[in-house]
Amino acid sequence: MSNRLVARRYAKALAGIAEDQGSLVQTREELTGVAALVRGNADLQRLAFYPLLAPSLKAKALDAVLAAQGVSDTVRRFFGVVAGAARLNLIYDLATAFDELVDERLGVVEASVQTAQPLTGPQSAALAAALGRRTGKTVKLTWRQDPSMLGGVKAQIGSTVYDASLKGQLRLLQARLLSA
Repeated sequence: MSNRLVARRYAKALAGIAEDQGSLVQTREELTGVAALVRGNADLQRLAFYPLLAPSLKAKALDAVLAAQGVSDTVRRFFGVVAGAARLNLIYDLATAFDELVDERLGVVEASVQTAQPLTGPQSAALAAALGRRTGKTVKLTWRQDPSMLGGVKAQIGSTVYDASLKGQLRLLQARLLSA
């Protein structure tokens, strides 16, 4: 079974608990913080990824660190279960999977946007609002500059592509002229 699939199962269980407690967003922030803490500390990385250390020792050590950081009991118990099952090496995948689940439950989608020039703040907000009206969800933009586009914007949400680029419009015009 792939790591992402396993991580998603664990994240789904935690999301159910957090939703019942009404702390979905807070739990996401804590999980993201724990992942960042591990990423930024070589000792914690060794703890998470060293396969020869007993899972029970990993669970105890991580719990002590998380308690010192003021992490909630729910997240601490969650990592106790994860560490006890020898799955602590999935910590980054867990944070990503949980973030995706929270976005799904809150009606947030991610749009991958390409433009020839960087978007200003108001342009980004207007684009997010327009895509939100189109999808009926809250849109989170990730932006990438593509100078070959010449102008306009191209957005992808899931498998749907909205192409309002100059290059796309020229391709459409060419198809119309060739079919006429």
